[in-house]
Amino acid sequence: MSRRPIGYYVHHHGAGHRMRASAIADHADGRITLIGTNIAGRSGAHRYVDIPDDRLACGFDGRDDAADRPAALHYAPLDHDGIRRRVAAITHWIAEQQPALMIVDVSCEIAMLARLASVPTVYVRLGGRRDDAPHHEAFRAATTIVAPFAEALDDPATPDWVRRKTVYAPGLVDRVGTTSIEPRSILVVSGRGGSAIDAAVWVRAARATPDRMWRIIGDCPPLVDAPTNLEQSGWVDDAAAWIARAAIVIGSAGDGVVGAVLAARRPFICLPEDRPFDEQRSKAERLVAVGAALMCDDAAAADWPMLLTHAERLDPAAQAALDDPDGAARLANYVMALADGERG
Repeated sequence: MSRRPIGYYVHHHGAGHRMRASAIADHADGRITLIGTNIAGRSGAHRYVDIPDDRLACGFDGRDDAADRPAALHYAPLDHDGIRRRVAAITHWIAEQQPALMIVDVSCEIAMLARLASVPTVYVRLGGRRDDAPHHEAFRAATTIVAPFAEALDDPATPDWVRRKTVYAPGLVDRVGTTSIEPRSILVVSGRGGSAIDAAVWVRAARATPDRMWRIIGDCPPLVDAPTNLEQSGWVDDAAAWIARAAIVIGSAGDGVVGAVLAARRPFICLPEDRPFDEQRSKAERLVAVGAALMCDDAAAADWPMLLTHAERLDPAAQAALDDPDGAARLANYVMALADGERG
């Protein structure tokens, strides 16, 4: 008997959503189709549907400026052709393919669209305090909620009914085989979708620790008058491998960075970015609470020699408790069983 396909909506802000989707799809026997903006050429061997980019509208800032909006929606601009085309592409795929399930990572609006199109949904719930009406309605409409992190990292304010409906699924990241650690190396990871720190901060940090070798990957302004122990490599295709080789990692509290650090068991100094729903600050605070990371609120004012020394004393066992090496395969099997009616 042929098993019905599973759709996976991939949000286009930041790279973590696509990486997570690909990790799950790698274990889903070809059943998952990735649905997202500018996903062509970035979906590997997986099926995909590339949908129009609503950000191309003149003056787009992520808000719809509507005086009145349904309580279940964050973003519902009126008379927006890009939105119409996105909705049409998604519902056309649903009508043609008759999916058994839609995984939504993340969008309250797409979750509601799938539910209106009579498709059961699995909603990917990110961290932070998502206690607003649109999120709660998306959670209620979903068959299951998936949190791509360990339960210990969930925000303490998360309601019990949301927790009971949630499958916690840490470890949804690229895995790197055994690798050698570069002694006294510091890796700064500046991810896509966040806000880059002034390059002068890292110049000063490197000068303050001449016995350490600093490297920056990702989005960072050009370095000026950099010391010899500071290098800038820009965007790399194998960030997980860079993280695995580093003696200490410095980065945001985004799911991609945190997941890769936990998988590699590397000492971590977390620089939470200001994000909606306190997503990164909440996760950073929980990482600190369980002994898996240090947190730095102000990189420019930090005592980097002291922070690095303290980071080296972190217990890798605290990170191991937050990771699941088989997380992607485990979740893929779960959603396939759910799609096939084998789970209630």
